[in-house]
Amino acid sequence: MGNGAALLAIGDEMLSGIRSDTNCSWLASRLHGAGVPVRGIQVIPDNEEAILETVAGWVGKVEFLVLSGGLGPTHDDRTRFALARFLHVPLRADDQTYDRIVARYEEPLRSRVEAARSTQALIPDGARGLLNPQGSALGIASSAKGTDVFSFPGVPWEFRAMAEAHFLPRIERRGTWKQVVVAGWPESLLAEKLADLLLKRTLHVSILPSAGLVTLVFRGEAEEVESAVLRVRKELPDDCLEDGETDLPPAIVTRAAREGISLACAESCTGGLVGAAITDVPGASRVFQGTAVCYSNEAKANLLGVKRRTLEAHGAVSGECALEMADGARRVFGADLSVAVTGIAGPEGGTEAKPVGTVWFAVSGPSSRKAFKRNLAGDRAHIRRWATAIALETLWRTLKEG
Repeated sequence: MGNGAALLAIGDEMLSGIRSDTNCSWLASRLHGAGVPVRGIQVIPDNEEAILETVAGWVGKVEFLVLSGGLGPTHDDRTRFALARFLHVPLRADDQTYDRIVARYEEPLRSRVEAARSTQALIPDGARGLLNPQGSALGIASSAKGTDVFSFPGVPWEFRAMAEAHFLPRIERRGTWKQVVVAGWPESLLAEKLADLLLKRTLHVSILPSAGLVTLVFRGEAEEVESAVLRVRKELPDDCLEDGETDLPPAIVTRAAREGISLACAESCTGGLVGAAITDVPGASRVFQGTAVCYSNEAKANLLGVKRRTLEAHGAVSGECALEMADGARRVFGADLSVAVTGIAGPEGGTEAKPVGTVWFAVSGPSSRKAFKRNLAGDRAHIRRWATAIALETLWRTLKEG
């Protein structure tokens, strides 16, 4: 059939907002990497009629249908019953496969798993029971109208283990895909610059914007994809992350480690978000010395050495203050390069001269010392998120420039 896949997440808890589905998004990413298009992702309730109706709506239209959830032993686990009704067959016990699951456990867990056999070992007659390497519920594989249907437990680690063991090995890589991450370009301007590339009928292009970054995903024949990637990198040589890099913090850590440069931050309105983003990266300790969160004027003066006359003459939200904060962080942490952020995130604190959203940035290093201002829009969370992204981009560009 070759018409992609559909993914179903089953559970009232996701429709009520108590939990979020992660299984389908994870599997969609894996399918995308294999060149298999995902035609739809649906979240449906623990309701036999809803499961039956949704399965019937997809079977015959896609090559693969994967269900997550509803295979446990409780009253609201209805997936196996819905599948049996859809296939017009009774349920039967796959005792041979379930015996292998029971054998993994020791008492007292073995008795509990055995007690669930009457439900968890059931699969539709003619279907195939799938061994669960992480839990006790069987998975189910069946086919109908040209669609291969796989049903796995919804517990995330069980779902992933079973998908890796029973489903993903069946997927053949189709075509290829690559992505390029571009920093500092608004989505609309980037789309305008690359308009002819985006309109190519032989190339599927996804534009994925985030704070400070736009990810371009190209999918198609290998030669077309490679040509598109080279085109973007040639036209935007100063703005593209290196091949394989998908976010600024890892790119910063990798480049700083390669160049032997130590880093530090001084933060006011971002409250440690810049440092947190960097330290989220494994191995950041190789290069990152620390961040000083100095919210008050007293902290800026006492910890970073910002001159009181600077604060009095220019205020905490100024280029002069940002530069002295960056200098102070570099000195306090003994770092080679530092970035500083100071601004007004709101909703209060703005003035006519310095409205909410006014943010100053500065870098201090051996060959670069400069400050600049950005006027950001949005609520407090939005301003802080964008200020963090701009600070990271500034650090990354400074490292690139050497």
